[in-house]
Amino acid sequence: MRRRAFLAGGLIAMSLSKVAGAAEGGVPSARRDGPLLDGHIHLFDATRPEGVPWPAPEDAIHGRALADDYFPLARPLGVVGALVVEASPWRQDNFWLLDVVRGDPRLVGFVGNLEPGEAHFAADLERLAADPLFCGTRYGNLWGRDLGVGLQRPAFVADLGRLAESGRVLESANPDPGLIVALLRLSDRLPELRIVVDHLPNARVPAAVERSYRRDLAELAQRRQVFMKLSEIPCREDDGRADAPVRFDLAYHRARLDGLWELFGEDRIVFGSDWPNSEHLGSLAQTVALSRAYLAGKPEQARRKVFYLNSRRVYRWSPRCPEQP
Repeated sequence: MRRRAFLAGGLIAMSLSKVAGAAEGGVPSARRDGPLLDGHIHLFDATRPEGVPWPAPEDAIHGRALADDYFPLARPLGVVGALVVEASPWRQDNFWLLDVVRGDPRLVGFVGNLEPGEAHFAADLERLAADPLFCGTRYGNLWGRDLGVGLQRPAFVADLGRLAESGRVLESANPDPGLIVALLRLSDRLPELRIVVDHLPNARVPAAVERSYRRDLAELAQRRQVFMKLSEIPCREDDGRADAPVRFDLAYHRARLDGLWELFGEDRIVFGSDWPNSEHLGSLAQTVALSRAYLAGKPEQARRKVFYLNSRRVYRWSPRCPEQP
C-alpha cells in the first residue's frame, strides 16, 4: 500500500514537472499523453457594433477572445484543436460563430445556443445541421432557463427529439441537483439523445440534498448516452469569501474527481478548459496542468481518450488540420 502510494505520488510530481516544461515552450506531456483537444472554450468579440451579452463590461475578461488569442497560450501545452461552446443567447450569434469556426481549421466544431420550443428552432437547426461543424446545442442553468420547466412543454420535447434525430448533442450548463433530475427525465423521454454534462467537478450541492444528488447523478451516469466534461476543476476554497485562495493542488480535488471517474469511467469523460472563463481563477497552463496531474496515474490509453479520442466520439467532429490525427 505504501509503495503504491509512493509511486502514484511520483507520477503526479512528474506530470506537474512536465507540464511546467510545456508551459515554457516544450511539449513533453503531449508526447506522453498524445494530442490534446480542448473540448470547451468560449469565443466572443465585444468590439462588434452590437457588442456581446457576455461577459459584462465590468468583467475582467470582457473584450476579445478569439482563436488567435487562445492558441498562442494553448499550443505550447500540446493543444492541437478546440471545440467552441456558444456563450451568447442571441439567435444570430449561432451563425456568427459558425462563420468564425469555418474560418479557422484549428477549431473542430461548435456547440450552439438554440432554444427548444421556440418557433424558429426547427428551421435554425436544419440550417446549422447542414454543416458538420455544428455539433449540438446547449441548454441548462444559463440565461434564466430551466430544463425541468421546459420539459413540461410538448413543443420543447419535440424540438429536442429533432436534435436527437440530427445526431447532435445536448450540452447542459452549470449543474446543480435540479438540473441532474431534469437530465434524468430528459434521458427517460429521449434515450437516444447524447447528453454532455459540463462543469460537474464544480457543481454546487447543498449539504441537505447531497445524498439525493449523488443518487441521481449515479443513476444518470448509468445511461450510456450521457457524458461529462472534465472542466471547471480549479475553485476557491469554500469559505464564502470572494477573495478566498484558488486551489490548484490535486489533493484538494482528488476525492471529488475520483467519485466522478468511478461513475463515468475513461470512455465518457471529455477534457475542457472553459477558457477564457477559467482566467478568473488562473492561467490556461495551470488549468491544463491540474487535469494532467489528475490523469497522470491513469493508463496511457485512458489519458488519450479523455484528452482527445472521447471528444471525437461524442461530438463526431472530423480533423481539419495536420496536427489533428
